[in-house]
Amino acid sequence: MAHHYRITVEALDGPAGHPTGAQLRFEAANHDDLLRIAGRVRQRGLVPDHEAASLAIGTKLLGEVVLAHRRAPLFAELAPAMGAYMRRLKGPRRSPRAPGPPDTAG
Repeated sequence: MAHHYRITVEALDGPAGHPTGAQLRFEAANHDDLLRIAGRVRQRGLVPDHEAASLAIGTKLLGEVVLAHRRAPLFAELAPAMGAYMRRLKGPRRSPRAPGPPDTAG
């Protein structure tokens, strides 16, 4: 089931800090719930809170285009790495194991 979104990017300021009011608005579909994924990225603390939505939404939008065009020369090399990255991003958080001495119990 595809989820459909309207995405708006609004310039808050332009050169020399003057407001421009410029906007880019487009619609996109994604096989995942982008809002849920953005929330999970924030909850997991993968990046600072102010970067979580950018990471989640940007990666998922790129991933959908790569998936749709994975056989095109531009995306052929990126598609396998992108798939592995997305599985890690969406997957359960694994706690890192602290290095310790080898187990010598016998």
